Amino acid sequence: MSRYRATLEYFGKPFVGWQRQKNGFSVQQALEEAIKNFCGQDVVTYVAGRTDAGVHALGQVCHFEIEKKETTKTIRNAINFHLKPNPIIVLNVVEVDETFHARFSAKERHYRYKFINRATPSALYSDLSWWVPQALDIDLMIEASKCLIGKHDFSTFRAAGCQAKTPVKTLNSITFWREGDEVIMDTRAKSFLYHQVRNMAGTLKLVGEKKWTIENFSNAFNARTRVRGGITAPACGLYFMKVDY
Repeated sequence: MSRYRATLEYFGKPFVGWQRQKNGFSVQQALEEAIKNFCGQDVVTYVAGRTDAGVHALGQVCHFEIEKKETTKTIRNAINFHLKPNPIIVLNVVEVDETFHARFSAKERHYRYKFINRATPSALYSDLSWWVPQALDIDLMIEASKCLIGKHDFSTFRAAGCQAKTPVKTLNSITFWREGDEVIMDTRAKSFLYHQVRNMAGTLKLVGEKKWTIENFSNAFNARTRVRGGITAPACGLYFMKVDY
């Protein structure tokens, strides 16, 4: 058996998320079925970060083991052939040793959140971003987010279904910038709580809209309870960007 690491890109809207579920079709199911159609073997894939329904990926990573011996280029192309017409693409495949694990070997995960910030919604990007018609003040969002950097209790941004043993996480960075009508929020950490990035985005949006002050945001964060935070930003604006190993 050989172990392979695959980097994936996918459009999240048609799926119930990464993980196999009884209530719908998942990215994991589509990928495992494509691999089986290629090699004739039942395969289990292990992923760096399980994305929710509607969340996209530009650099998701998983690993799997197969008996069939082919070049990594052949494996990539064969899986992509069998993935059609699902909006999932294997960008590359690399053979790795048995010590590599897509989840447990990860040193840092990188998520991005996109807002469309203009008076009218987008005809093209409605499933790829969160439309916010009121002008966002990025400088205020940057200033408010500074208190999030480092090791903290992130309970204010922790969803009820979170299975993490502790709400304490270390946020390595959070940055904002504007590209045309888009406002982009980038975050990096070794790991995140369930819905943490979307809850941070939904709460920082209030600061950007000037509905909350920076002090309001800081007080909500320090309250360490989800009820003090803002709404959960919709899944369509969230992207799993990359993993560092």
